[in-house]
Amino acid sequence: MNDSPLPPALRLLSGPLAAAYGRIIAGRNAKFDSGRGVVELDRPVISVGNLSVGGTGKTPMVAWIVRALLRNGNRPVIAMRGYSKSGASDEAMEYQAEFSAVPVVAQPDRLEGLIDLFHDPAGAETDVVVLDDGFQHRKIARQLDVVLIDATRDPFVDRLLPRGWLREPVESLGRAGSVVITHAECAAPSEIDRLRREIATRAPGIALSVARHGWSELIVVERGAERRESAGWLKGKRVVAACGIGNPGPFLKAVREASGAEVLEFVCPDHDPYLPRTIMDLFRLAKDRAAQAIVMTGKDWAKLRAVRPDAWPCPVVRPKLEMMFQSGGEELLGRVLEAAKMGGTADAADGGAGEQ
Repeated sequence: MNDSPLPPALRLLSGPLAAAYGRIIAGRNAKFDSGRGVVELDRPVISVGNLSVGGTGKTPMVAWIVRALLRNGNRPVIAMRGYSKSGASDEAMEYQAEFSAVPVVAQPDRLEGLIDLFHDPAGAETDVVVLDDGFQHRKIARQLDVVLIDATRDPFVDRLLPRGWLREPVESLGRAGSVVITHAECAAPSEIDRLRREIATRAPGIALSVARHGWSELIVVERGAERRESAGWLKGKRVVAACGIGNPGPFLKAVREASGAEVLEFVCPDHDPYLPRTIMDLFRLAKDRAAQAIVMTGKDWAKLRAVRPDAWPCPVVRPKLEMMFQSGGEELLGRVLEAAKMGGTADAADGGAGEQ
């Protein structure tokens, strides 16, 4: 990770800008801590978030929680910030593909979207809200805040934006209900232990879990037909690993381990729209290097699934990614199910808009 998201020519300004940003965050958090501007819905809310910019595993964590709620007999709704009121974000499309019966609210103002859903017959029966990326977006009150810390991206040596990549100081962990260290498969046990100690210092007594990201199976698309294979199907194959995600390192590592052969990397910026030229570059790489498969994340496939089946130069593979807990999974499950029993006291229809 770079020291700062700013281009080199502007990095001299990163210190003063980070200090100003810190003051803004402190004032904003003080307002929400006092209850000002917070709207309590008439059903429980579980938030999944993090401290930093970029991916920490929020999507598989949200999916884990939604599956747990469905098994428990709940009727969840997933709420996230979309780029437009059409809700056409890659994460939203991935959730819709995974959970066809679960409503997904994806628009700039999640509160407004949820209120609309609650007044619609399709969403009136929902009984718990799961917020994707909700830790900093505090306008909606919640019964449980689950905060993720990527074992490969230590927030305790990072700095606030734009000097570093932190959205807010690590001391904010004190308001979390549970912390999950993710991508444990990419870190040494000593590093996991050190992160545990750092977290305990900032949030004494907090529920702490450790999880790795694992592939439960592969979904292989070939000539328009979809089938499921074990992760071993990739062994020995020359593949292209294609992704446009915030932290591609763990994905690329997993592809290399699954293949054990030549892996060609095709890495795009986070949330890349995959314009026609980018798609042609991907196809050209796969053809020129005689790739036997293109492996991509579910987020990337959500934007490419409309490509003509006969245009793909080889099978397209997307791993089914799941959170697999090494420790603390049962305690987290208990907290999730307990939060789902709680309820708000306010009428959601009376909530204001303009999420912050």
